[in-house]
Amino acid sequence: MEPVHTWTEDGLCWIEIHRPEKLNALDRATLAALARAVREGSAREGVRVLLLTGAGEQAFAAGADIAEMAVQDAAGIRALMDLGKETTRLLESAPQPAIAVVNGYALGGGCELALACDLVLASDRAQFGLPEVDLGVLPGWGGTQRLERRVGYGRARQMVLTGRRIPAPLALEWGLCEALVPAESLRDEAAKLARELAAKDPGALAAAMRALHAASALPLEEGLRLETELFVELFQRPEREAAVERFLQKRR
Repeated sequence: MEPVHTWTEDGLCWIEIHRPEKLNALDRATLAALARAVREGSAREGVRVLLLTGAGEQAFAAGADIAEMAVQDAAGIRALMDLGKETTRLLESAPQPAIAVVNGYALGGGCELALACDLVLASDRAQFGLPEVDLGVLPGWGGTQRLERRVGYGRARQMVLTGRRIPAPLALEWGLCEALVPAESLRDEAAKLARELAAKDPGALAAAMRALHAASALPLEEGLRLETELFVELFQRPEREAAVERFLQKRR
């Protein structure tokens, strides 16, 4: 059975990690299929939003497949780390918004996948964590870099150094997710949010995401210059003129 399932409806591209019997653990084949799904989905004409989730009710993704990881040599583990980083990079750099739909455990690499998405919608049963320190390693797919940008210095260190799991209410308080919903309505609420985003101007969304991503990578002055350049580019488009006219019509 394919480890990743995809389907598209109404401009929404769903990408589902499908190893429920393994809590959607991320082995090499699953990561490769996931990277391919993100690459192809983000390039598909008419796709306005990506939604990443896991099969079943227990897990979004419970991390890397430890059994596979344990037998790797240095070259093999480096290749696995590179593949995980490529997958998270594809999510983060997609021209469409990417929503992580976290339906259970988001641990280790699963948490890192969620961190690479633009928005995280979680069920009230979700748990987040980076337990790699308990396996004698550290987060290797971007967790040490992206986590602090979401939750701040102290909380990032607490998660990485203790390996503790963060339950859904605390995850919301810390900013690991943007909203919590009952597990039984998670996908419906995710689709509702995705349709709201899909109704926005895709060029404006892509530019906004580019500026937001730059905020954590560029000095303030460079980020402000990029923001201005993107604004000017967007301002000259006919889509912007039509949007302004619609806005003014509503006020008349």
